Parts: sequence; C-alpha cells; structure tokens
Amino acid sequence: MSEIIKPAIEPGAVYSRQEAARALGISLSTLKRLMKNGHLQVSKPHGMRRVFITGESILAMLNNTVVERGA
Repeated sequence: MSEIIKPAIEPGAVYSRQEAARALGISLSTLKRLMKNGHLQVSKPHGMRRVFITGESILAMLNNTVVERGA
C-alpha cells in the first residue's frame, strides 16, 4: 500500500485550488466549501476565474481550527 505524501505548506507561496486541496489532503469540493463559508481567505482578481490562495491563509485557517472530541 503506497502512502500519499502531502507537500509542505510554505507561508510565502501562492497555491491554486488544486494545489491547496492536495496540500491539505482534502477534495476540491471540500476546499471550495471552506472558501464559500469564509474559513479560507482567497484572492480573486476582478474579471478572472483564477483564485489565489496564500500559504499564510492556509496556515491561518489551520491555526484557527478547533478539533472536536471524537472527531
């Protein structure tokens, strides 16, 4: 059984949605839900479909996450 190695999240890096989902070990739909619900801050230039996610934003979301007992 091969183990999936997640890339390290670099604070100064900028990630695409796919790269951020891979780094977090979640699906793209889960990442989009985090963005929609305001848990993950992103930058979307006006008139563009591309979304930019900074490493700082990912790490801030993780630092603000509360782990529930039994989860």
